[in-house]
Amino acid sequence: MRYTKLGNSDLTVSRICMGCMGFGNAAAGQHSWTVDEAQTREIIKRGLDLGINFFDTAIVYQNGTSEQYLGRALRDFAKRGEVVVATKFTPRTQDEIDAGVSGQKHIEKTLNQSLANLGMDYVDLYICHMWDYHTPMEEIMEGLHDAVKAGKARYIGISNCYAWQLAKANFYAREHGLTEFVSIQGHYNLIAREEEREMAPFCADQNIAMTPYSALAGGRLSKRPGETSKRLEQDAYAKFKYDATAEADGRIIARVAELADRRGVSMTEISLAWLLTKVTAPVVGATKLSHVEGAARAVELALTPEEIAYLEELYVPHALVGVMAQNGRQQAGNVV
Repeated sequence: MRYTKLGNSDLTVSRICMGCMGFGNAAAGQHSWTVDEAQTREIIKRGLDLGINFFDTAIVYQNGTSEQYLGRALRDFAKRGEVVVATKFTPRTQDEIDAGVSGQKHIEKTLNQSLANLGMDYVDLYICHMWDYHTPMEEIMEGLHDAVKAGKARYIGISNCYAWQLAKANFYAREHGLTEFVSIQGHYNLIAREEEREMAPFCADQNIAMTPYSALAGGRLSKRPGETSKRLEQDAYAKFKYDATAEADGRIIARVAELADRRGVSMTEISLAWLLTKVTAPVVGATKLSHVEGAARAVELALTPEEIAYLEELYVPHALVGVMAQNGRQQAGNVV
């Protein structure tokens, strides 16, 4: 395993971040394909043995059971100071808005619940899961700064936002002496490269770490035509993100398979080796031991400039999907 600094922080993280969305009680949340606690512990233990020290979860993953499984496993298998734990919070609910709960209070309440789920006194990275269009940005930044001052979060990050929003938030924090975001967790992989337009150049300029999710496009970049999995069959959200571009994406996926055969490695290794040339640490989910093992091997695979160009050549612009598409519609609705 290789390691690097997480942006402008003092955190040393493995080049692979283990994404924990696949962990949790399958009956408790959005996803029916998650693995139980026994399997979760086995995967986390294998990741630790392979040198992975960076773990990403969220309070909404399977109604908090992902946080609970992760916290118990890390307490049993690692020393707290040897791992970097990130979790995420979502915007205020409509009930909170109606009740006048401020952004600061929402963050305090949600972080306290995440810490209880994890069984930890602090998280290393507390991430705003998406831009909150119904809460003043100032309240979010002040609430996150309060969490850092209280020692409950060491650093802060954000997910699912535009480059201009990240710039606005960090420049506001800088002007007012508040904590700045050190990382961005966006949607970025070999068949979804829109982050390269604005976000990647901005992050390079500001030394903000990119830790993208959907690194393997919900498994699409790791499987050949005809191969399937429980997640590919049941993950409706991933289908929503990728089905519309399946034909164009398939041509790129075919090149991943071709290059994997040529190099004698897995498609996972090729896809992640490409992404590792672009970002700090991709968030890679795992529901089998082979998933985490393939991700770890990718760190040691160096692609040539010609191979990188071959993988990139067929990409065509994609419309934003998922949370970012919803954010775009929300922003358009805010234009006066």
